[in-house]
Amino acid sequence: MPDIRAAIIPVTPFQQNCTLLWSETTKKAAVIDPGGDLERIRQAIAQSGVTIEKIILTHGHIDHAGGAAELREELGVPVEGPHEADDFLLQRLAEQGRAYGFEARPVTPDRWLNEGDTVSVGDLTLDVLHCPGHSPGSVVLVSKDQRFALVGDVLFQGSVGRTDLPGGDGKALIRSIKHKLLPLGDDITFICGHGPMSTIGQERQTNPFLQGEGLV
Repeated sequence: MPDIRAAIIPVTPFQQNCTLLWSETTKKAAVIDPGGDLERIRQAIAQSGVTIEKIILTHGHIDHAGGAAELREELGVPVEGPHEADDFLLQRLAEQGRAYGFEARPVTPDRWLNEGDTVSVGDLTLDVLHCPGHSPGSVVLVSKDQRFALVGDVLFQGSVGRTDLPGGDGKALIRSIKHKLLPLGDDITFICGHGPMSTIGQERQTNPFLQGEGLV
């Protein structure tokens, strides 16, 4: 079983949880959602002593993807994800940046991710779930062996991703959570795009957005 470690690096004015994920066995790592504040990310990489293999994007919003193009050039590694339905967001990153007051560049991933794909980080394999709703191309990464997931802005502790941004769909978001995330099992621990970690079980029982028989 791979010995997996994760470091959360809050970046951008939105305090987005950029995650450095690595195998302690191989010291191979991925940077997930480098939205900005690249110096913080560089410091975390240096402190952990890992070798970055790739950058992974869960979706195309600026606080998750704004630093991906620059970091790819700097590290010479590929960008994987999100689903191609978020391409319109990734191509508008500079425009998003101007709107929110910080710099960003458009990025086209080296590999789009689809439902059923896998992503490797060292000796860790993550399953890809396409979970539209917060954005059309949002993806979730799951290690069923490690009982661990990275859910981007699909699900939070006590809340769910906002759906009032371009391409958002509230009904699709709830469907993604109920039909793709909840069946993973209550013992799955997840890192989300903002705020503290949680478990599928805690959110199934207490998240107000997931209560009620009418939500299908």
